[in-house]
Amino acid sequence: MTSSPDGLPVAPSLQPALHSAGIAWQPRVDHQRILVLSGLAILVGFCGAAAAEILLRLINLATNFFFFHRFSIGEASPADNTVGLLVLIIPVIGGVIVGYMARYGSAAIRGHGIPEAMERVLYGESKVSPAVTFFKPLSSAIAIGTGGPFGAEGPIIATGGALGSLIGQVLRTTADERKILLAAGAAAGMAATFGSPVSAVLLAIELLLFEYRARSLVPVALAASAATAVRMALRGTAPIFAMPVISQPGGTALVTYVLLGAVIGYLSVLVTRALYKIEDGFERLPVHWMWWPAIGAVVVGAIGYFVPHTLGVGYDNIHGILSGNIVGTTLVILVAAKFVSWSIALGSGTSGGTLAPLFTIGGGLGALMGGGLERFIPALGVDPRVAALVGMAAIFAGASRALLTSVVFAFETTRQPLGLLPLLAGCTGAFLVSLLRMRSTIMTERLERRGAPVQTEYAADYLAQVLVRDCASTDVSTIEADRTVESARAWFDSGEPGTTHQGYPVILRDGTLLGVVMRREIEAHDVDGARTVGSLVTHPPIIIYENQTARNAADHMVREGVGRLPVVRRAQPDKVVAIITRSDLLEAHERRLDAATKARRGIKLYRSRPRA
Repeated sequence: MTSSPDGLPVAPSLQPALHSAGIAWQPRVDHQRILVLSGLAILVGFCGAAAAEILLRLINLATNFFFFHRFSIGEASPADNTVGLLVLIIPVIGGVIVGYMARYGSAAIRGHGIPEAMERVLYGESKVSPAVTFFKPLSSAIAIGTGGPFGAEGPIIATGGALGSLIGQVLRTTADERKILLAAGAAAGMAATFGSPVSAVLLAIELLLFEYRARSLVPVALAASAATAVRMALRGTAPIFAMPVISQPGGTALVTYVLLGAVIGYLSVLVTRALYKIEDGFERLPVHWMWWPAIGAVVVGAIGYFVPHTLGVGYDNIHGILSGNIVGTTLVILVAAKFVSWSIALGSGTSGGTLAPLFTIGGGLGALMGGGLERFIPALGVDPRVAALVGMAAIFAGASRALLTSVVFAFETTRQPLGLLPLLAGCTGAFLVSLLRMRSTIMTERLERRGAPVQTEYAADYLAQVLVRDCASTDVSTIEADRTVESARAWFDSGEPGTTHQGYPVILRDGTLLGVVMRREIEAHDVDGARTVGSLVTHPPIIIYENQTARNAADHMVREGVGRLPVVRRAQPDKVVAIITRSDLLEAHERRLDAATKARRGIKLYRSRPRA
């Protein structure tokens, strides 16, 4: 520091001091880092697509080996098996293998993938064990290939996320960057499975990223696009759930689809609760959890013997339901048997996905209700195929509360543009009912039970919308730099206004800001009373501009370890115009809470107003 004409220490330049304080005066997106992450995300996208293709071929290999006794990676459905009573044993063999892999390989392979990825993002700095990258797809291939009634998409999403996390760990990225790469891998896995890049990005936003920013959106979108390009090259461009062209629904039909979606939403609540009730039942079994998948597989085999189409992934079932080829009693049996088989198997803690079984159950329920309405109330104009499409998406919207993902996914996998409006209407109804009837979701219930709450709703930061000048105190109590410590102590003892603060801006005679001194520093016993207050200032001033946000102020307080910041104007950065403290930031939130309370009271008063 240099000296003023009064002989007092003065900061040589305020702007360099501000720069050294590390204030982000002009927060900007790090474009170079986004480019780096985007390049890595494209790599993750290709890796995720490759992992998806490998897993699908492993499932085919396991299916061919166990049910048809041949070595082949060609597509095969366990529903076409001719092994007779051996179908009772094959799923149990798969359950035993998965149990051993979970116990002696990695217990993280248990479950359907997405909740585990959410937990890693929220509470594990997006770090996934390398063992999961190997054991998750292998265990899922065995579980599904031996007849497990699961979809391949959950394990593929988990594997893609694990690959993204692993790449991030190898390259020593930050936790936020690993989260982006994990979400990119998960989106790539979903896009490569279904050829649905947009809904894959929405899934990442609604269930994994917990943010909506360019730095995360761009890499995830590029990863999903890359994975879809790989799928197109390997499997073509046809929709995975092709269905006959549907017609434009009328107004009455749209209202009906809303109600149908609401009913499906309520059923999704029951499905979720039943699944976790079954999981609780397995928790009470007097055997090690390693054997639970084998116990659950007993039910899978028994049901699969009588209803073979419950075995395996079952994408052909979804296609048949949407096309109107599976109807009546056959559809009722399929839906009921698939639900029992899937819920018990998944509740046992084996490795498998939830999307395909939910789509089968929801699509079947929608088709049944739509068929009934078409037969008994034809004036509504309900198309059973559209009802099936709405049911398929609505059950996922209700179970996971991923509303936009559900709507866009059903469109992308069927390519039926006239279904978008019924889908939006039905999924919104399901979402609302689920929101009212269930606190958590099929994705978050397990985390909630572990004491790890998941905030699935997010909004703009309130402090980022409040300017410093609107919440700072303009009644600033300052201390002159040439004032003696003894005089300052006497002023504190006088009890005059402004003497109760814990920190004070120190200014020169011309009003120039010198720094901030704490009350405890002035009152310290080892400080000579003859010293000037200005001599106690040892650091450059840590300030905030009046047109910055309260979020900037809060972050800067945390970064610098201070509880108050002098507020200055950009035109005069050496003159204090206000001061903002931690209490001011809390008061800003208090105004928000007061406004919300008044709004609720206003609604209540309005509703309770007596009739004239």
